[in-house]
Amino acid sequence: RRFTFDVERAIFLTVLHRLMDPGSDRAAEKWKQDFRIEGAEGIELHQLYRAMGWLGEEIGLPSSRGKAAWSGRRTTKDRIEELLFARRRDLFTSLSVLFFDTTSIYFEGEGGESIGQRGHGKDHRPDLNQMVVGAALDEEGRPVACELLPGNATDVKMLIPVIKAIQSRFEAGSFCVVADRGMISKDTVEVLEAPGSGIEYILGCRMRKQKEVREDVLGRRGGKYQEVQFDRKVSEDPLTLKVKEVWIEDRRYIVCFNPEQAEKDAADREAIVESLKEKLKQGEKALVGNKGYRKYLKRQGDQAAFSIDEEKLKAEERFDGKWVLRTNTTYPAEQVAFQYKQLWMVEQAFRAVKSVLETRPIYHKCDDTIRGHVFCSFLALMLMKELLSRLEANGKSFEWADIKRDLTALRNVEIAMDNDRYHLRTELRGCCFEVLKAAGVAVPPTLHR
Repeated sequence: RRFTFDVERAIFLTVLHRLMDPGSDRAAEKWKQDFRIEGAEGIELHQLYRAMGWLGEEIGLPSSRGKAAWSGRRTTKDRIEELLFARRRDLFTSLSVLFFDTTSIYFEGEGGESIGQRGHGKDHRPDLNQMVVGAALDEEGRPVACELLPGNATDVKMLIPVIKAIQSRFEAGSFCVVADRGMISKDTVEVLEAPGSGIEYILGCRMRKQKEVREDVLGRRGGKYQEVQFDRKVSEDPLTLKVKEVWIEDRRYIVCFNPEQAEKDAADREAIVESLKEKLKQGEKALVGNKGYRKYLKRQGDQAAFSIDEEKLKAEERFDGKWVLRTNTTYPAEQVAFQYKQLWMVEQAFRAVKSVLETRPIYHKCDDTIRGHVFCSFLALMLMKELLSRLEANGKSFEWADIKRDLTALRNVEIAMDNDRYHLRTELRGCCFEVLKAAGVAVPPTLHR
């Protein structure tokens, strides 16, 4: 391509910036001035843009084992994902379980030639164009691939093409896909259950909107709950869940009940009702626009005043602490619940993408550079996961904000004395030593020439 700069260094700079001080590529070019990043000293803004375009550009029709999910053409980022997965693959590596979820990212500008579209955004900005980002993680929580799709792509319609593409690209014969309740639909389930699909699934159900789940599954009196316990990082006490299996004809459901969450749901609802009583005293205008209030209100006629709907309150109690899963696997009920619980890893990953690895503002005007821009956040997420996994293997656990703070505080001060120059390293504070050790980076001497 006749690039006159080091493309790898430009991408490395961008990924580091996403990890430490997320922002635009313009901000990355200024951010590097305060850090010593070997080989990136001369990188300019237009070169960062060209690197982003290279990551997102199409590289031809899909090969027999690599297929792009939506455009029908592969991109550089697709090839990189496959190489990264192959690098850590051995005889025992497989995609036996694939966790998948989506989020949306809006643009302040047009959002490329085609990728920026109006859609049902999760950022609650219907006035702006957006894109949909889907991420797939393996059973260890390691990012495998990300799909960048037009903003009008719905979760239900994108699941099957994306799963089929991943199945082909990473040579996964069969695996179990775990996805949230927004992914389930009659058509989706039919495709997943088609003979020869090679895909098992564990999908969350919309308890209130799906009639069969609301009336038949949750209304089933038979069946005994089985109590299971899961470890959790935030507490030494295990998480206790109750699970039971319910069959409706040939459809298998798993009902999960969390007693702790049930208490919290009841307490939250009671707090809303108490607040609602106070708002009713202030007049109806105080209730306008609050969905949390409206669901518990009723009005007998057009002129009647609002009052609390006791029947709705009673009906809502049956959902406290519960969620329902649908699956075609033969896993025991407790294993189904455990795998769905692991889906929280994906949700945490998206929180990282949208906060720790914030991609906005996006100033790019081409689909290629937009794909590259967001893919750098995905690469940063992979690095973050790798570092946290190494720390965990060493028996250490730190918040990412603490890691960033302590690493940023590590400075190299240049001192000129007569004709000599010395470099003084500031002290290692907090978790800095453990992080450098986990990353395999030697700690520089306190003073050196």
